[in-house]
Amino acid sequence: MTEIPGFDYRRIEGAEGVHLNVAVGGAGPAVVLLHGFPQTHLCWRDVAVELAQEHTVICPDLRGYGDSDKPEDTGETYSKRIMAADVVAVAKNLGFDRFALAGHDRGALVAIRAALDHPQTVTHLASLDVFTTLDMWDVMAGRAAAVGFHLYLMAQPPGLPELMINAVPDEFFGHFLDIWATSPLEYREIYLEKSRAAVTSIVADYRASAGIDVDHDQADRDAGNHLRMPVTVLQQDWGQAMTGQAVERWQAWAPDLEHRTVNCGHFMAEEDPATITQALKTLLKR
Repeated sequence: MTEIPGFDYRRIEGAEGVHLNVAVGGAGPAVVLLHGFPQTHLCWRDVAVELAQEHTVICPDLRGYGDSDKPEDTGETYSKRIMAADVVAVAKNLGFDRFALAGHDRGALVAIRAALDHPQTVTHLASLDVFTTLDMWDVMAGRAAAVGFHLYLMAQPPGLPELMINAVPDEFFGHFLDIWATSPLEYREIYLEKSRAAVTSIVADYRASAGIDVDHDQADRDAGNHLRMPVTVLQQDWGQAMTGQAVERWQAWAPDLEHRTVNCGHFMAEEDPATITQALKTLLKR
């Protein structure tokens, strides 16, 4: 099994009796790092090792991914609210009632929900290369939405999406690992292996983002809730018009916002770990 060097591995209970595979390293104030699709906690390996020099770094596989439990979906099982509760429970079981939180892609959606639901727990928030769930669906329109075809596929009722993806899992997940990266990913085969074994739960995660997650975001928007902690958003260069829209949309959620464009592909923690590490260090000092 490939592991983050110098980190201990544990199975730690999250919400509702679900256990997560968690890598823990370093000492000091806690920082939790959440991976995205279609990856595992290993995407943070270089960043995690650097941050562990001054922090306790906690890197879980999200429920439904990697070596974490993959419970059957009941409709809310893979809501970002429940997945965020996993993260809070894991940190608490490790002795931390407060922690900084960074997430990439799907992990960023979990991190955002954790910060909205647990503002006294999450001290700092970093979001890598996403909009909020609510804004994502607002932005996806017209021909530009073709890049997110997987969002629409996995939003369909249980049955067809799982059947289609299970027919060619390596081609499906490999498509995103290849087109979203600017260079081949070192752990591509590991990500394929873990995703191949998690089709049903990955689809359930995405299906939640077309339903219950939108409802939760809309409720926060209607109530005027904001992200109360310092927030850093890192994104690729999506073009001038889209980048401007991203900044405007993020400002509506995060009054204390630093928004930056980085010169790498979607898998930025692997493609440019030095830049991501420095951005997180800067955030933690705010």
